[in-house]
Amino acid sequence: MSRLLADLTPLRVSPAYRRLWLGNAISAVGVQVTLTAVSLQVYELTASSLYVGLVGLFALVPLVAAGLYGGAIADNFDRRKVALISGLALWLSAAGIAAQAWLDLGNVWVLYLLVALHSAAQGVNQPTRSAIIPALVGRELLPAANALNMLTASIAMMAGPLLAGTLVLTVGYAWTYTIEVVTFLAALWALWLLPALPPGSAGELDPKRSRRVGLRSVLEGFQFLSTRKNVRMTFLLDINAMVMAAPRAVLPAIGALMIGGGELTVGILMAAMAAGAFFTGVFSGPLTRMNRHGAATFWAVVSYGLAVSGFGVVVLLASRDPLPEGGSLTWWVWPAAIFLLLAGSADSVAMIFRSTILQSATPDHLRGRLQGVFIVVVAGGPRVGDMVSGSVGEAIGEHWVMIVGGIACALIAALLIRWLPGFLRYDSRNPVP
Repeated sequence: MSRLLADLTPLRVSPAYRRLWLGNAISAVGVQVTLTAVSLQVYELTASSLYVGLVGLFALVPLVAAGLYGGAIADNFDRRKVALISGLALWLSAAGIAAQAWLDLGNVWVLYLLVALHSAAQGVNQPTRSAIIPALVGRELLPAANALNMLTASIAMMAGPLLAGTLVLTVGYAWTYTIEVVTFLAALWALWLLPALPPGSAGELDPKRSRRVGLRSVLEGFQFLSTRKNVRMTFLLDINAMVMAAPRAVLPAIGALMIGGGELTVGILMAAMAAGAFFTGVFSGPLTRMNRHGAATFWAVVSYGLAVSGFGVVVLLASRDPLPEGGSLTWWVWPAAIFLLLAGSADSVAMIFRSTILQSATPDHLRGRLQGVFIVVVAGGPRVGDMVSGSVGEAIGEHWVMIVGGIACALIAALLIRWLPGFLRYDSRNPVP
């Protein structure tokens, strides 16, 4: 059993990583609580789904800009200081969101501004913290460290929304937002205790480094990506999965019209995907002993596409049964949840190995910039996927867009591998970018 469970070696051998992981685990729940509560407050203020959708736009644009430049900053300055300063900015923006609730301002545009500042700070902080991990645990323990990070992220994704809904209902928005203000202090504490991590601290100093963070510095990351096939393939497989087989946008219609249960069904199905990631993290022991990370990433993406397609088949079959009076929950939700649990598990496996390939096959002086690109893809891809599945689902039916999209995801992954078969031979013991 111990060989099946998550490998805790990074926590045992690296006190710095242990503190960082613990701080992130505590603060991640608070971040998810805030993100959910903001959407609820915007809807309460406006009674408009359009205004709720604008929260994503105000978060995405600064995240993209800050993620790209934040990665360049992390590559040219002490990463501990960059993470600490951006973490402080993140904490101050969270305090601002809490303050507007305590002051009962009731202004949606103030919320949008604070969300944009929160997202911009996260765009610098997140790629910097990711670029720090290899220096704390070493290349051999990267899969185990990424699996542990995935475990905490999945717990936050499950607990955060549930906690936010309960707290908003019982104690109000002000106390709910204050949770992130308090919990993020744990992340700041972990960053404060890190050792100095100046450029070259990992033994790979960029000879062209000029400490000038501008467009040229950002473009160097893209130039590296354009010439490194294996690293580039991780991004292509990720974009393929997020754009072709994104179920989130069609879940409300599926809950209302096909399976029944409305918001309850949406909550169950979203929780099922998060649960899949959680169980993968808990039983990630075998993953940390694998060396063929390229093949593992490919098969995980194929499995994700087929699981989403299976979910679509369940919804298609459910749509042929008349809904009970009042559109209450039907038993179809459980096979649908099982397929989404499998999809969430496969997606988390792919994420673990994609992150490991990116961190181990990228030179240290470019890790921040590549992590910045990674954050942009992870943040922007699901939005594009939601747009594709939502618009196509409206035209051909939500069940068909899941069936066709899942199959297309698997086929496109196969075509990408046919174009670059060497990715299947990528071995973590010889990480060729």
